Amino acid sequence: MLTRLKQKFQQWATSIAKAVHVIGLTPNRVSAIGTVFAFLSALAYWKWHLFNQLLLVTAPVFLLISGFFDALDGVVARFYGQTTIFGGFFDSLLDRYADSTVFIGVILSNLCVLEWGLAALIGSLLVSYTRARGEAAGVKMEAVGLAERAERIIILATATFVTMAWKEALNWAIIILALLTNLTVLQRTFHFYKVSKKKQE
Repeated sequence: MLTRLKQKFQQWATSIAKAVHVIGLTPNRVSAIGTVFAFLSALAYWKWHLFNQLLLVTAPVFLLISGFFDALDGVVARFYGQTTIFGGFFDSLLDRYADSTVFIGVILSNLCVLEWGLAALIGSLLVSYTRARGEAAGVKMEAVGLAERAERIIILATATFVTMAWKEALNWAIIILALLTNLTVLQRTFHFYKVSKKKQE
């Protein structure tokens, strides 16, 4: 859903990419920085109750920063001709670590029901897997489905801010993500089936 907005963001981020390139950051380093912020976000979710909810504000901020760097690494790579096969693999790998740790942090925070948290985690990983597996078979999967990574980050971050006023907000967001991510897996599976069937005809 947000893929088109992401493309507009990438145009705006070109100026930032120039600054990042000047200080010597490669796309892989930008990806790594984004993952570090995801880990910090996960830690803040997990230990939010230790600092009078201060970390509950910090967690979504770190999450959004992580998402920003995740988008920025691709801009830097394309703008400076630094796209590599390993870079794409490395970025995808770090994204899965980032997604997993953030969901685990939320689950450990006791701000969501365990079963829904696990369902959201599994759905999130399978959304990415279906894209990787589909595109490896030559079927374009970008923008297919309701809950791509950008949507998941925005839903989770927004709900966390709302949690300051309504404690159940994060739990409901996790429930929504559990449903949307697994629905996205079904959407991508159906999309792959239709496209692959046409190729065989």
